Amino acid sequence: MSTMLFTLTVVTAALCAGLMGYAIQHGATCTVAAVDELFAKRKANRLIAMGEASLWVAGGLALASALHVLPAMPAAYPVSDWVFAGGVLLGFGAWINRACVFGAIARFGSGDWSYAATPLGFYLGCLTAGGLFAAPAAVALADTSPVLRMAEGTAVLFVMFAVWRLVPALMFFRHGPAWLAQRVWSPHAATAVIGVTFVIILVLVGVWAYTDVLAQLARGMSMRLALGVLFLAALYLGALLGGWAAGRLRSTAPSAAGLLRCFVGGVLMAWGSLLIPGSNDGLILIGMPLLRPYAWLAFATMCLTIAAAQWVRNRLAAPVSMHEAA
Repeated sequence: MSTMLFTLTVVTAALCAGLMGYAIQHGATCTVAAVDELFAKRKANRLIAMGEASLWVAGGLALASALHVLPAMPAAYPVSDWVFAGGVLLGFGAWINRACVFGAIARFGSGDWSYAATPLGFYLGCLTAGGLFAAPAAVALADTSPVLRMAEGTAVLFVMFAVWRLVPALMFFRHGPAWLAQRVWSPHAATAVIGVTFVIILVLVGVWAYTDVLAQLARGMSMRLALGVLFLAALYLGALLGGWAAGRLRSTAPSAAGLLRCFVGGVLMAWGSLLIPGSNDGLILIGMPLLRPYAWLAFATMCLTIAAAQWVRNRLAAPVSMHEAA
């Protein structure tokens, strides 16, 4: 690859990472908020939006495979007790943090500077995991994802779905740029942007997730690390720009309690992601689109853990509220 082509590839991937961060501000991708919406409001809009992000990734991967431009996919892993243990830690860490790894980006991009401690905690969690617990080494499976085994047929269905979802954008010619901007940055459309930009980055430079960059930093891995750090910075800059554009950027000074909460949450999420293996960005954008059972079970366990923690907190708070009312 020539220097000019390499530079163009890196710049394009970095712009996609920034656009992904921008879209996270609008995409309702926080698992903690999604679980709270489901059990408190009996609505599943956020969970459906995250599912749609996985659907766009699945279709994009199938299309890339059919066009023979898909790079090597990460290994699939068997379902084991560690998957459930990791899901519990991932969920409990997200609940303590009050946001999953996606939600933490959105909170930081909205000016809540306490969430700068979340990636630091995640990094330390990756750094200390080996000395605290010894999960068995993951054994990669040889089977190919059904999405990729039937890539041509899946790609055709995906193109039909994409056309159906994108047709409303043609209304731009009737309603103008303001309508289009509002439509593009609706929660469901924004999750589609997250999925599409992720696939573009994957095709250009290989599989990338921002939690993987933190894990590589902790392990001292140098391969592709500089690119990963560049994309990580672009992701956070995009989130800040998205927060500013959406009018959500309100500088909130970090408190000691907030920094501790985010730091501990990051540590627990890191431990959970190493046990699964995969954090919820990798689960939603790689494991679940490829129909990997371990990813679906880990994500379900994470959601149930968040719901259980929320229920226990509400039960413990109820007697206090009744006493204060009396």
